[in-house]
Amino acid sequence: MIRRRVAGLLGVAAVTAAVVAAAAPAGAAELPAPYDFTVSAVTAGINVNADPPGANNWSCQPSAEHPEPVVLVHGTGGNKNTNWQTYAPLLHNNGYCVFALTYGTLTDSLPLSQVGGLGPIETSAAQLAAFVDKVLAATHAPKVDIVGHSQGTLMPDYYAKFLGGASKIDKYVSLASLWHGTDLLGLAQLADAGRTYGFPVDNINFGAGNEMLTGSAFMTRMRAGGVAVPGITYTNIVTKYDELVVPYTSGIEPGMTNIRVQDQCPLDFTEHVEIAADPVASVDVLNALDPAHPRAVPCQVVLPFAGA
Repeated sequence: MIRRRVAGLLGVAAVTAAVVAAAAPAGAAELPAPYDFTVSAVTAGINVNADPPGANNWSCQPSAEHPEPVVLVHGTGGNKNTNWQTYAPLLHNNGYCVFALTYGTLTDSLPLSQVGGLGPIETSAAQLAAFVDKVLAATHAPKVDIVGHSQGTLMPDYYAKFLGGASKIDKYVSLASLWHGTDLLGLAQLADAGRTYGFPVDNINFGAGNEMLTGSAFMTRMRAGGVAVPGITYTNIVTKYDELVVPYTSGIEPGMTNIRVQDQCPLDFTEHVEIAADPVASVDVLNALDPAHPRAVPCQVVLPFAGA
C-alpha cells in the first residue's frame, strides 16, 4: 500500500513536470522552477538587486499564444527576486514574457532598498503604473496580466480603480488575496475599538501595514462600489492555512473566480508564504492566464514553508 502511494505521488510529480516542459517554447532554455519558497527566497536574497530567472527581458515580444505580458507583483517585505523564484521561470518556460518590479521601498540604499511593500499603497500603485507603461512600451502589447501575492493582490487594484489602470489590465490572478483586509493578531479589532473611542488610528502612518487592516480608511475606500473593476477578469487562489490573511476567507470575493487549494487537494498544507511556490496553485495560475487550454490540477503533499 505504502509503495503504491509513493509511486502515485511520484507519478503526479512526473506528470506535472512533463506538462510544464511540454509547454516551453521551442528552442527556449528550460529554467529551474523550485517549489520551496523559503529556501529559494533566502538563496535569492544573497543578490537582492537581481531579476528573478526568466523575468525582465526587455526585448521579449509576446507570442500569438500568449499575447499579454505578465507582471509579477510581490508582497509585503518581499522584492522582485525573492518573491518570484518559482513563477518567473515557470511562466518563462510556458512561453510568457514575464516582468517583475520591486515597489514600496523606504530607502534608496542597498540592501534595504530591496525590501519592498512597506510604503503607502497609493505610492506603490503609482510605481506599478509607471512600470506597466514601461512594459507595454517595450512589448507593444495593449494590456498586461497581473499575478500578485499578498499585498500584491490588493495594490494593483488601487492602480486599476484610481490611477487609470483599468484599461491596461486583462487578467488579474491573486495568490493569498485579501479583498476584505486582514485582522492579523487582532490588530483590526484593536483599531476598530480605537475608532470607537475617538483615537485617530487612521492617521497613524505605518505605510501599507495599517492600510491592509480590515476596516481601515484605505480598505473602506477600496471596497466602496465594489473592488472588482469592470473589464478585468479576477481569479483568487487562497489557502485555509493562511496565517497572515486572517480570516483566509478575506481573499474570497463574489463576482470573481475563487479557488481554495484544499478543495482540489487535501494534501496541500501550503500557507501564506509557500502559496507563492505551490505546485498545485501554480497550475491554477496557468489555467487562469490561459483558460482556453486548461490543465489538470495535480495533487501532492505540500508542506508549510518547506513546499513540495
